[in-house]
Amino acid sequence: MNDRIVNRGTAYESVLSTNKVLRNTYFLLSLTLVWSAVVAGFAMAMNMPHPSLIITLVGFYGLMFLTEKNRDSGLGIVFTFALTGFMGYTLGPILNMYVGAGMGHAIVPALGGTALTFFACSAYALTTKRDLSFLGGMLLAGFVAILVMVVANIFLQMPMLSLAISGMFVLFSSAAILLTTQNIVRGGETNYISATVTLYVSIYNLFLSLLQILGIMGSND
Repeated sequence: MNDRIVNRGTAYESVLSTNKVLRNTYFLLSLTLVWSAVVAGFAMAMNMPHPSLIITLVGFYGLMFLTEKNRDSGLGIVFTFALTGFMGYTLGPILNMYVGAGMGHAIVPALGGTALTFFACSAYALTTKRDLSFLGGMLLAGFVAILVMVVANIFLQMPMLSLAISGMFVLFSSAAILLTTQNIVRGGETNYISATVTLYVSIYNLFLSLLQILGIMGSND
């Protein structure tokens, strides 16, 4: 009898802990998305130049490392906003480029598609009883494939290959959202800062990929 009570109490605490991680993740994610949008809007208004590839890579991976290293302290939140603010800054010049090229019409549909995909993936991961852990291996294989295609396209500069890369990024980001969300629900991910960063990066890549797909399709018209 006592063991049954203890087991129920442990299960109840586990559910409370999972709900807290999920709630904190979505709250922090919403704040970082708003913050990133504000920074992107400021970068667009000021017509700020896009940072070089080296600065972008160093800034992204450096801030990502600092965020993960401090994920169990208050500094983790500070670096989370630094990372998402930096990514918002890199987004501003990209959006200006699309507007300047006459492809600004693709921005709103890309935003809508990103939101729809995120909510659909999140809803499925929160409600399905299917184990999505198999996506981990697919994500690794997908990352390698995308990396090879990106390197190849640096030299080939083929629009259709760029379209294929963007399509793979959409699938990759969607799978990452599914896996991360289910990991939170099932207790595999217990740190809301790490979960927030993963979801944010997935949303960022998803938006840019949809933007490029719509931009390429629109330019062909």
